[in-house]
Amino acid sequence: MALKEGLTVTQTMTVTDKDTAIHYGSGKLKVYATPAMVAFMENTAIACIDNDLEKGMDTVGIQIDTKHSKANKVGQKVSCTAKLVKVDGKKLSFEIEASDEEGVIGSATHMRYIIDPVKFMGRL
Repeated sequence: MALKEGLTVTQTMTVTDKDTAIHYGSGKLKVYATPAMVAFMENTAIACIDNDLEKGMDTVGIQIDTKHSKANKVGQKVSCTAKLVKVDGKKLSFEIEASDEEGVIGSATHMRYIIDPVKFMGRL
């Protein structure tokens, strides 16, 4: 397996109406929703390892510990950086940070598990 600790990737997006707490049902305000940020963090972790993951394999998220420390309005740019900090067999650990133009808006530790998608789906 080519996965090495230290792999890092950054992605950027612009907050839209579909990313707001009112849209997600996680609040009543038109601000960047915590569930939207968590999804962006998981997506960034996936992007961090996608090119180095063994062909035919995939990952599933098994744990995320998140802090959402600053609100953002529609139209603001948000960046997310994920770093693979530990490879323990099939268990992958990430440190993730989300930020806007002014600084950090959220952080997380995240674990993903490498799976064979055919076998995984066959067990459901």
